[in-house]
Amino acid sequence: MSENPSEKKRIYLQPWPVRIWHWINATGIIVLIVTGAQIRFPESVAVLSSYKSAIDVHNVTGLIVSISFSFWFFYYKMVKNTLDKLYIPDEEDLKHGLVRQLLYYCFWYFLGRPSPYHATPDHKFNPMQKSAYLAVMFVLMPLVGLTGILLLNVTPLRILVLMWGGIKFIVALHFLLACSLLAFLCTHVYLATLGNYIKPMLIGWEDVEEHEEKHVEAPAAIPGYRPVRHYPEYAEMQHEQRQG
Repeated sequence: MSENPSEKKRIYLQPWPVRIWHWINATGIIVLIVTGAQIRFPESVAVLSSYKSAIDVHNVTGLIVSISFSFWFFYYKMVKNTLDKLYIPDEEDLKHGLVRQLLYYCFWYFLGRPSPYHATPDHKFNPMQKSAYLAVMFVLMPLVGLTGILLLNVTPLRILVLMWGGIKFIVALHFLLACSLLAFLCTHVYLATLGNYIKPMLIGWEDVEEHEEKHVEAPAAIPGYRPVRHYPEYAEMQHEQRQG
């Protein structure tokens, strides 16, 4: 009897500490955006009963997200020691992987072609995810947290506030950073619907096609990357392999 080409296997992609952190962080960011909108536009947004309530919830949630961020950093850097590998794009990611993944999100997905990247426990993020998460987790989130701390209690931090350009500059910067975070959140949710990203973040496991590992003869140029027969680069790799 021939082997079923659609047979699937399960891989444990998202361990429970990552899943807990992810949903705490996601909930916290949504609360921060909603309460921040009420603080910035009190005449138009009235989710909570009072302006003071919005400020209090915003401040407490900001502290929770900051602590959550510290746990995320500690887990990946100290416990797993995979922070650099997971979040920093390598040379091949920058030269070829970003273009492949961008073409997939913009064109190939709508033509029914499979993704050029298949996540593994050691290489969970495609090149575009790496680049985006690098900017968000190492630049955007720390700056949002730092400006938020400066605004949390201005009087004891007056010298630092003045060094950063004054209260008006910090308020404007914090607002612009928050808008950038909101834009990332909307993009993140949309792109998560284009692949099987939500299920592993809920239960940890992902089902992958067994035949994707068995029938692709060309070597993977990028860790976690599986070129498929639909793509021109697969034929090019086969041609180079025959010539070699």
